[in-house]
Amino acid sequence: MGNSLKAILAFVPSNKCQKYLLEDLEEMPVDKMVDLSGRQMRRLPVHICSFRELVKLYLSDNNLNNLPPELEQLQNLQILALDFNNFKALPLVVCTLKQLCILYLGNNKLCSLPLELRLLQNLKTLWIESNCLQYLPEVVCELSLLKTLHAGSNALRSLPPQLQSLQELRTIWLSGNLLAEFPPVLLDMPFLEVIDVDRNSIRFFPSLAHLPGLKLVIYDHNPCRNAPKVAKGVRRVGRWSEETPEPRKRSGAVIEITLDEKPLLPPAAKTEPE
Repeated sequence: MGNSLKAILAFVPSNKCQKYLLEDLEEMPVDKMVDLSGRQMRRLPVHICSFRELVKLYLSDNNLNNLPPELEQLQNLQILALDFNNFKALPLVVCTLKQLCILYLGNNKLCSLPLELRLLQNLKTLWIESNCLQYLPEVVCELSLLKTLHAGSNALRSLPPQLQSLQELRTIWLSGNLLAEFPPVLLDMPFLEVIDVDRNSIRFFPSLAHLPGLKLVIYDHNPCRNAPKVAKGVRRVGRWSEETPEPRKRSGAVIEITLDEKPLLPPAAKTEPE
């Protein structure tokens, strides 16, 4: 089906047209995954919410700005991709999906996150890059199992001190923000393995040599006067380091790797649990 025809049908609410958009997806797939990325959808067909055993739902690259309340029926959902849509606010129904462990919200128009996000206590990976966030919502600091946080390409100027409570956090991507100084809270997070503050406005880097878990720090494209000191064996990518940055890409591709595989650069594709 051509994209232009899909775009037209996306406006038509009839069940027949919506099923046509789903391309005869009448029953839940055996692999318990539905990928409706790039379908020009303006609303999620409610029929999908009847697949109560669904584990993975990809809705990337559509024109969604809301979700039906029936989504709450998907209580087995572990992965939800809502990136590259038109969400100005996170639909509260998402916060009812308590088995979620990976949530993609990048490339939307979010200026905040609801307090109800704290209900997602199984969340391990949160992507909120390329939104309109001027501050990191403190509710993120209540996601106690969070391992990976991608908050790049926003307008962040600082990080809340409560972030220190995320003792499972291993990777934090903050590239392309408005940080004028290295976030002090990160100095008190010895469990961090990857810190990316590329493309900010940081003029001076404190020593990071005391962080025993650190494996990689990316600090390139900052107006800094020094390179951060790190412990032996820690890789640095930036000015005055001997490392050469590898190309980094962001795509909508979906691959299967485990959550325990920690890439040393921002992932080129979405990561999934086993």
